[in-house]
Amino acid sequence: MKKHYFATTPKLLGYFGLLPFIVPTVFLFFDHIHLDMWRHFLLTYGAIILSFVGALHWSFAMLLHELPINKQRWSFLWSIVPSLIAWVSLSIPKFHGFILLTIFFAIALIRDKQLFNNVDLPDWYMPLRRNLTVVAMTCLLIAAYLMSGKQYSTIPTSLTL
Repeated sequence: MKKHYFATTPKLLGYFGLLPFIVPTVFLFFDHIHLDMWRHFLLTYGAIILSFVGALHWSFAMLLHELPINKQRWSFLWSIVPSLIAWVSLSIPKFHGFILLTIFFAIALIRDKQLFNNVDLPDWYMPLRRNLTVVAMTCLLIAAYLMSGKQYSTIPTSLTL
C-alpha cells in the first residue's frame, strides 16, 4: 500500500516546469527569425531536466532502505547516466540531441516505473512523472521534426535562386 503524501506542491512545480518545454516549442512555429535560439533553449532545458530526473535515483538509493543492495548500487549507477547523456546531447547536432534526449526520457520513465513497483513511493509520483515526460518528449520530438523538414527554413523562398 502506497502512502498518501501532500501532492499539490510537487504537481504545481512539475507542471510549471513544463513551461520551458512548451514556450520554445510554440515559438518554433511563429518566430522563424530566432529558430536557433528557441531550439537552444529547448535542448538545454531538456538536458537539465533529464539530469534532474537521473539525480532522483541517487536520492532513492540513499533514502529507500527497502532497496536490496544490488538495486541500490544499480540506482546509484543509473543516476549518473542521464547527466552523461544530457551532456552528449548538447555536444552533437541539435536534431540528434533532441532524439537522444527523447529516447532517454522514455528510458528514465521505464526505470522510474520499475522502481515504483518495488518500493514505497507516493501514489501521485508515477502519474505525474508520466504526464511530465509525455509533454517533454512531445516538445522534443516536435523540435526534431521541424528541423528535419524544409518547411521552416528561415530563408524566404522568394529570395532563393
